[in-house]
Amino acid sequence: MTDYGVRLFDSAEAVERVGQAFLEKTLPKEGWTHEAHLATCLWIVRDRSEINPEGDIPRLISSYNESLGGTNSDTEGYHETITQVYIAAVRDHLDEAPDEPLIDSVNRLLLSDRGARDWPLRTYSRDRLFSVEARRGFVAPDLV
Repeated sequence: MTDYGVRLFDSAEAVERVGQAFLEKTLPKEGWTHEAHLATCLWIVRDRSEINPEGDIPRLISSYNESLGGTNSDTEGYHETITQVYIAAVRDHLDEAPDEPLIDSVNRLLLSDRGARDWPLRTYSRDRLFSVEARRGFVAPDLV
């Protein structure tokens, strides 16, 4: 994995702007960072009750990727297992402090173990996590 520093958000409005731009498919590709993925997921789970994260986020990500000219194939684009693992992590994170302000919750997640880019690799082997099977459908961890 490439090592990047964590890019925190400076306001709840910045989180909401990223999330809304993702939903509207106006977020530039370079803005769809790891941090933007997690912040958007947390915002959706917490504040967008009309969206079913586990069922709708896969479609939303795939559609967003395609809107940028990308593909969702066996080797690139949408990844089901990673998405579902992070949705579960966001839910656990929110359960710990359900009344925390949005900006604090997002930045706390980004600084936590669960927010790390390599977090899924703590319970999945690289081969299993990056398999076609894991990209196309949810697979259980193999390092538990």
